[in-house]
Amino acid sequence: MAAEHSTSRKHKPAPGHSLRALIALVVAAAIGWGGVVNAANNSVQGAKKEDPGFDGDAPTAILIEATSGSVLSEKNADELRAPSSMMKLMTVETVFHAVKQGDVKLSDEYRISENAWRHGGAPSGTSTMFAALNSKVSVDDLLHGAIIQSGNDACIALAEGMAGNERTFASDFMTKRARELGLTRSTFANSNGLPDPGNKMTVRELAMLARYIIQTYPEFYKLFGEKEFTWNKIRQQNRNPLLNSLPGADGLKTGYTSEGGYGMVGSAVQNGERLIVVVNGLEDPEDRAGEAKKMLEWGFRNFEARTLFAANQTVGYAKVFGGDSRSVKLASPEPIKVMVQKNGSDKLIARVVYNGPVRAPIESGQQVGVMRVWRGSNVAMETPVFAAEAVGKGSTMRRAIDGVSELVIGMFRLGAEKL
Repeated sequence: MAAEHSTSRKHKPAPGHSLRALIALVVAAAIGWGGVVNAANNSVQGAKKEDPGFDGDAPTAILIEATSGSVLSEKNADELRAPSSMMKLMTVETVFHAVKQGDVKLSDEYRISENAWRHGGAPSGTSTMFAALNSKVSVDDLLHGAIIQSGNDACIALAEGMAGNERTFASDFMTKRARELGLTRSTFANSNGLPDPGNKMTVRELAMLARYIIQTYPEFYKLFGEKEFTWNKIRQQNRNPLLNSLPGADGLKTGYTSEGGYGMVGSAVQNGERLIVVVNGLEDPEDRAGEAKKMLEWGFRNFEARTLFAANQTVGYAKVFGGDSRSVKLASPEPIKVMVQKNGSDKLIARVVYNGPVRAPIESGQQVGVMRVWRGSNVAMETPVFAAEAVGKGSTMRRAIDGVSELVIGMFRLGAEKL
């Protein structure tokens, strides 16, 4: 059974932007659980005047903070649209992962097939690294071509080299990897984002993917900030306009198709904070570049990181089934932080969400659920929470009592559903 508990308290940040962790205990009679459920909540509120958020022209957009995943602004963030070349982020992450696992080596060489050359190379009239027909190119160079030059031929060659053909790479490799990363809605029909009804992603999932790449592959992420790459004696500039127009910009990817419009995944670091922006569906490249830059500037100007809970601080309790304790403390080994407005009004509600009661035995450090933080009606961030202590199996009597309690609550719920 899913459990979700919270309280609401207001807090005005102290001078110097420090944030005291406020923990409010909720005691709820849990019919059928034979006990109580405890949860902790932190609520933050600043000045009374509310900031309406970023008002932009992109049909779909999202702005997040990279470390915590805090959502600073979003607009139609879960609308599926053609991702165009931004979908190459999924292709290169799949390759990054294979290299990290040892299944692929950067020195491996893949042949540029006629299919890769004709549909993604010089004859295609699309973005290309100009790899020569039947030439063999290393995985390292193909990654450079796919990321810096947005080469469709590079992506097809990587797909064919790893999976035998592009369709299998998209359906089996990319889709499988996306689901492993929690991208539940994205679908892929090819490796490069060229027009196909099967290519669909949301700006939220593109932001999640960009965040994962930045955090997991620092050695590969630097490729996104390289401003040019030469292959086959042809030098091409990185297509990301933010690299030359916004201080601290170092990634990630632009995209365009007639179906999807102009889009961009961008990231920049200023004053030690990294933000990630995704926009899609704009009508021209200048609007795309301007919108992404303005969103990032707005985020850096108006937000700062605050700590809601310190590392290993108790954030709540989960009900235990059949244990020698009726509940287990929950905590995070890392500080739980969220981005809040510097001068505006931010009321954040934090809730512990888990499937419970949790069956004993429970190991210390075992993930039990997640903490979700809402900013208004939107989820600002989500982070896993873990058992802060071990809970052993309870007595036979304890397990029997808990079993009867679960049976009663199950019957109660079934009766309620029939009303």
